[in-house]
Amino acid sequence: MSSALRYSPCAMSSALRSAVQQSRRNAFARSARFASTSAKAPTLKERLADLIPAEIENVKATRAAHGKKSFGPVLVDQLYGGMRGLPALIWDGSVLDPEEGIRFRGKTIPEIQEALPKAPGGSEPLPEGLFWLLVTGEVPSQEQVNALSRDWAARSAIPSFVEEILDRCPPTLHPMSQFSLAVTALNHDSAFAKAYAQGVSKKEYWQPTFEDAMDLIAKLPNIAGRIFRNVYGGGKLPAIDADKDYSYNLANLLGYADKPEFVDLLRLYITIHSDHEGGNVSAHTGKLVGSALSDPFLAFGASLNGLAGPLHGLANQEVLIWLRKMQSKLGENPSDDAVREYVWSTLKGGQVVPGYGHAVLRKTDPRYTAQREFALKHLPENPLFKLVSQVYNIVPKVLLEAGKAKNPWPNVDAHSGVLLTHYGLDQMNFYTVLFGVSRAFGVAAQLIWDRALGAPIERPKSYSTAAINKIFQDKQ
Repeated sequence: MSSALRYSPCAMSSALRSAVQQSRRNAFARSARFASTSAKAPTLKERLADLIPAEIENVKATRAAHGKKSFGPVLVDQLYGGMRGLPALIWDGSVLDPEEGIRFRGKTIPEIQEALPKAPGGSEPLPEGLFWLLVTGEVPSQEQVNALSRDWAARSAIPSFVEEILDRCPPTLHPMSQFSLAVTALNHDSAFAKAYAQGVSKKEYWQPTFEDAMDLIAKLPNIAGRIFRNVYGGGKLPAIDADKDYSYNLANLLGYADKPEFVDLLRLYITIHSDHEGGNVSAHTGKLVGSALSDPFLAFGASLNGLAGPLHGLANQEVLIWLRKMQSKLGENPSDDAVREYVWSTLKGGQVVPGYGHAVLRKTDPRYTAQREFALKHLPENPLFKLVSQVYNIVPKVLLEAGKAKNPWPNVDAHSGVLLTHYGLDQMNFYTVLFGVSRAFGVAAQLIWDRALGAPIERPKSYSTAAINKIFQDKQ
């Protein structure tokens, strides 16, 4: 027992990580012949069905070769410190490197911006393509992405009783609470719950999970749009347009489809917020609840409740509030010295600078960079964006000088609120709903693979403080 706790923080060795990644790439490559030889491009479900057998064998081989090997030691401090850096989960869609940032199935954000299909006239990747990549590890064709858009549009209607639940919510109920209620209620029509009750084989769990995951993602725009209009006004919801992409329809439901730049921003926003490894609260919660064979609606409803916390999904609101307070006090064009003094006053007041630092990253978040490039292209003269840029040049040096952060660089939240506000979406309590729509992509993709690979229920070991003291009392 004592040896189980005498560990120190350690990431996977580079050799082991490379071996696992190469093994997975080889498995997917062996199955890629289906895509290249088929007369008609396969659907996402068809492609997934072809990939699963090879990946099952890949996991078996990985466990046979490395299953008894250790990642390295774990410190008692990690148990008290939120399990930071503790290797404990399998998450296939993305891997977060402290120095490099996020990779989606091995691809960086600039690489997916270049590789994934785009909408006519758009410059940002379609989230449909990102979901295909998360599920299969492959870049889809334009035809496959368009088919996925149509499929989601066909699944987009929400049951009348869910509409009634939302319509009966008081406008004072936080949008995230309403979002969680509606998603959880979709369990009523869960394909997985019905299949499980009918005794579906474990080998087939992935199929009804896939259907639920597709339904979940497809219905989120209608849920989000209904919440937005109920809380903030805007009249009757428009119909989903089967000839348009997912982000256009979401923008239309929010009342912003007449702003092409905003639609393109949503495509970027959903893509870069979709997945960020499996250890963050919303992702891990979805995986954890799903491991009990709760259907994707129940699992993602739980994810949303985690995302609603101020230490997770509310951070971009805090950034925007902080920036506006600074702007109100210093004016629209403050000097660098004035900004620097404001930052110091924030720290000396016992507060953190919102939007800076990250639990894993040790460099500027590539998601921040992607949003900054969007702003430089579309809104370079926006006063808040100019202030964000000024803060970017000042805050890291102040944080380093103050010794307040291992990573003094901006994360994704340091920028997103400013972009949304520029296009008129200034209802900050709704921002986390958009984050939730995005995060469904990563959680849903992993839930499908967890059921395909027969992932067991999660049950880590816990200790009390008294037990820890007893373990080490004779080992000083």
